[in-house]
Amino acid sequence: MILFTSDTHFGDSRVLKIDRRPFQDLAEHDEALIENWNAVVTQDDELWHLGDVMAPKAADCSTLLSRLNGKKHLVIGNNDTPGVIQCDAWASVQHYKELVIGEQLFVLCHYAFRTWNKMGKKSINLHGHSHGRLKPLPRQFDVGVDAFHLRPVTALEILASRKRGGSP
Repeated sequence: MILFTSDTHFGDSRVLKIDRRPFQDLAEHDEALIENWNAVVTQDDELWHLGDVMAPKAADCSTLLSRLNGKKHLVIGNNDTPGVIQCDAWASVQHYKELVIGEQLFVLCHYAFRTWNKMGKKSINLHGHSHGRLKPLPRQFDVGVDAFHLRPVTALEILASRKRGGSP
């Protein structure tokens, strides 16, 4: 299975205030996100993290990623430091990715696009960065933890969320 997430911000106390995540402290936040991740991602799954993984002084990136299930790919975000980007635990690292699942083209970037490749042919833009606060264009989805119950999501869940008028 292929899953997506963004803006986990492990070890970053700003998310407790700015994003009003429902935790007493950062340790509780980080453990909950790890538990939520591992509840939906198996070791055999592929996970695309669309940036802003962790705070620079939070911990060692390899140690954190070793606690998280799946084969992990990074699409670099604005808060990802060289320590995160150069971490050898990533299966791949890039600023932008086009991924085909079935016959559906997904355009992945940390940032939401105003327009994207094959937009007129029903491609889908997955992004993070906006923490669930940006009004999306058609076929555009924020896959950040703030938009999807603090956990990674599958492409099917993403597409179904718009049909129901919200996140899963």
